[in-house]
Amino acid sequence: MTAETYTNPVLDADWSDPDVVRVGDDFYLTASSFGRAPGLPLLHSRDLVNWTLVGHALERLEPAGEFTGPRHDCGVWAPSLRHHDDRFWIFWGDPDQGIFQVNAPEIRGPWTRPHLVKAGKGLIDPCPLWDDDTGEAYLVHAWAKSRSGVKNRLTGHRMHPDGTELLDDGKVIVDGDRIPGWFTLEGPKLYRHDGWFWILAPAGGVETGWQGAFRSRGFFGPYEERIVLEQKDTDVNGPHQGGWVRTPSGEDWFLHFQQRGAYGRVVHLQPMRWGTDGWPVLGADGAPVAVHRRPGLPPQPPAAPATDDDFPGGRFGRQWSWTANPHAGWATQHSGDGLKLACVRSADAHDLRRLPSVLTQRLPGTPSAVEVELRLDSREPGARAGLTVLGDAFGWIGLQRGTDGAAHVVHRFAEAVAERERDAGHAMFAPEGRVRLRIEIGAGARCRFLYDVGDGPRASGPVFAATPWRWVGALLGLFALAPAGQGHAGAATFTQFRISAL
Repeated sequence: MTAETYTNPVLDADWSDPDVVRVGDDFYLTASSFGRAPGLPLLHSRDLVNWTLVGHALERLEPAGEFTGPRHDCGVWAPSLRHHDDRFWIFWGDPDQGIFQVNAPEIRGPWTRPHLVKAGKGLIDPCPLWDDDTGEAYLVHAWAKSRSGVKNRLTGHRMHPDGTELLDDGKVIVDGDRIPGWFTLEGPKLYRHDGWFWILAPAGGVETGWQGAFRSRGFFGPYEERIVLEQKDTDVNGPHQGGWVRTPSGEDWFLHFQQRGAYGRVVHLQPMRWGTDGWPVLGADGAPVAVHRRPGLPPQPPAAPATDDDFPGGRFGRQWSWTANPHAGWATQHSGDGLKLACVRSADAHDLRRLPSVLTQRLPGTPSAVEVELRLDSREPGARAGLTVLGDAFGWIGLQRGTDGAAHVVHRFAEAVAERERDAGHAMFAPEGRVRLRIEIGAGARCRFLYDVGDGPRASGPVFAATPWRWVGALLGLFALAPAGQGHAGAATFTQFRISAL
């Protein structure tokens, strides 16, 4: 990469199912957040290459009663971000509840509480369109077969211009079963351009699929289709599902994801132009670019979503989310630095995948070392706290209080099929109940666990290969737990969380 070029991916972590919009000189992006809270991350850029995380649009998942515990692959799927009538709008599908919407006058809020636009099972990937020429409003969405028995088709509705309700029962406007070779058509993004209704929608599945474009003179069809981006002879598998944005000078760009196993869905930026036949051309004549000329926008300093955290005043940065709706008291604010997590009592302490009180952020997409200082303040026998790589399988390293009152370094893991964790290393005495924890994440998301109780870092146990959930990349997490019982079980304090390149 030079000052004139950029290298993909521009967001090298799990910013799944991205959508993008421009307002003035600013670009904004949101992504799927599934069952984590807060959800609907909001990213900002001035050049489409350097992005920072500026907030979240969804404080808690609703209905709240459905998300008291982890539902890692459920919740917020494939949001669409739009700006209309001087407001920001985000529509998303919860595959178990229906299509929701929130809106706000500014990107940083305040955002409205979620409004259910259409109830139903399997309604996913909604995208609205306000037609400025006619005053009409529309919405298109896809279907999740796991909930509805239906897939590979897009349904269109007329929508009330205030975005609160749909005005008809909907009509299938694109049936992927009628297009030879197409399957798993989903993720539609709806636009007006050059007198056409355009739907940019992927098909073929997240690991091996492609990006399609559809156009029609009328919203309800008929639509003609074309594949506009696919892997071809590149190493970018399944390049698809994202959004089109135009710069103030009229350049067109497309942001999409690439599924990368445990790293989740990383985000690429493709040049886009309109061909002489009126169809969009993405990347290098339909193939993803690895390096390309930067957008013709004012130069910006290098930036990326934050990862490091000193937890000033006990507060954690916006890069963190809980694995379910949080409870008051899990994290305590105080006058110094450091994250003070209560040791939450749970009968599921043997399986981090079941716990709502794990504070997580995304796994970095390049080889990295993750470090944090931990002090176990709890005197409760069985209380534990640590640093985890959390997915369908998980591993963690941290401290546990023994029945003798001593704190020990423990390292545990569970395979995807296991119902409880087991030891991955030998317990070591930790004087003063303190330890510096380190996970080195190498190629292929292979993780090496280390600890330092004051006499230098030591490796623990075998290498652990991080695994994703079904739709979510592996997560980094901090946690504090105690066995089921009565009364307050004490706390653990984390300081100096750092991620550095290896």
